Amino acid sequence: MFGEMLSDKFRITTRNTVTNIVLVTNAFVWYFLAINILIDTSKVIAMDHFSTLIMWSVHFAGIVFSALAGASLANKLGDRTRFLTLWMLFGVVSSVGSLVLDITYIPSVMAMSLLLGVSLGLGMPSCMGYFTDTMKIENRGRSAGIMILLSAVIMAVFRAIAAENIILETSILSGWRIFGLIALLLLGSMKKNPEKPKALSYKSLLNQRGFLLYLVPWLMFSLITYLTIPIQERIIETMQAQMANVPGVEFLRGIENVLTGVFAIVGGLLTDIVGRKRMAIVGFAMLGLGYSVLGIYTENILGWYFYTVVDGVAWGIFFVIFVVTVWGELSDHAPSDKYYAIGVAPFFISKYLQFTIGNDIANAVPTSAIFSFTAFFLFLAVLPLVYAPETLPEKTMKDRELKKYIEKAQKEAAKAQKKEAEPTQRENGDTEVEFEANQKDYEEKLKEAEKYY
Repeated sequence: MFGEMLSDKFRITTRNTVTNIVLVTNAFVWYFLAINILIDTSKVIAMDHFSTLIMWSVHFAGIVFSALAGASLANKLGDRTRFLTLWMLFGVVSSVGSLVLDITYIPSVMAMSLLLGVSLGLGMPSCMGYFTDTMKIENRGRSAGIMILLSAVIMAVFRAIAAENIILETSILSGWRIFGLIALLLLGSMKKNPEKPKALSYKSLLNQRGFLLYLVPWLMFSLITYLTIPIQERIIETMQAQMANVPGVEFLRGIENVLTGVFAIVGGLLTDIVGRKRMAIVGFAMLGLGYSVLGIYTENILGWYFYTVVDGVAWGIFFVIFVVTVWGELSDHAPSDKYYAIGVAPFFISKYLQFTIGNDIANAVPTSAIFSFTAFFLFLAVLPLVYAPETLPEKTMKDRELKKYIEKAQKEAAKAQKKEAEPTQRENGDTEVEFEANQKDYEEKLKEAEKYY
């Protein structure tokens, strides 16, 4: 039944699609578990500020630099499936290794943070490149939405099961990665394409106008959003102390996560219909409006509910565009690993800054102006997107619109034909045979139209 739903609603039925959904979802959930293990570990052993800074520095440096190196290595090897298998195997080893490390010994925690970081970064660009190479461009948005929704659901289930139990979290981490490796071995396959253009150097990539027009707004959004999270938490905690009906941070975050998962599906469908660029602009405009409302109604709970809704919707759209789809499409059929290595880096850099200096910024910046300041910069971030190229081919959008128009016109014609046939049928029973013949002829023409478009 689930397969029929995918076929009818999303038009994705291939083995490659299932492989992509399993592979990317496995990576997303695995990293969610890994970062929660590090957060819980730092709490359990009561790490001081300096040790925490080193732990996160080692972890995120491991992700970013291993991603840059892994993207180059994958391009040289050429066989992406083989490289991904080795990457997943390395992830299994690092996950199981985390089980035997002594988390009360700080050097062991540092080693674990580096190991988990490298385990993600080394193959993640190639994982996303596999998605680009094996998924039709007109289906990437909806496929990405399914991945993000599944990831959100599985994350919530695992978090509820583990309940901050580090041993249980690490066991789930290992089992989940083993599942991903087995799925890749059973499902993954990809033929080499010797005619594929040579991968660009990182220097050439950063000189690409279209790439920068997407990268700059994404970088601005990531930095601003994550650096304001500690400020948001402090304001909500202050409001809770003053008023009884104010929900907690976890409650609002839960609402936001649900909306992110749901609107990843909606946003994915819309990006496949109207394009990536338009939906990115919509997302930035919504967030700018949300922060503007917070700037005016900072201590009003309705303002916080409004912001939570628009932030969840925008994140659903942005995950589809800036994490899964757009970087591969900007590669223009060349190997996309390096595009993903740089394109997704702002997400990890901003997370690093949130964990290390976020609280210091929250204490130093006056809350009265921060949200208006944030809204202003988010509206500025829209400007590069106005000049950015649309990565979804115009022909794809035009063909989809034309096909829908033809289908609608044919349905209306069929209804009109049926109405004309009904009075005659009451007068002459033989007309029913003629109507069935006409209906059969109409269905054959409809199939021909669908095949053409």
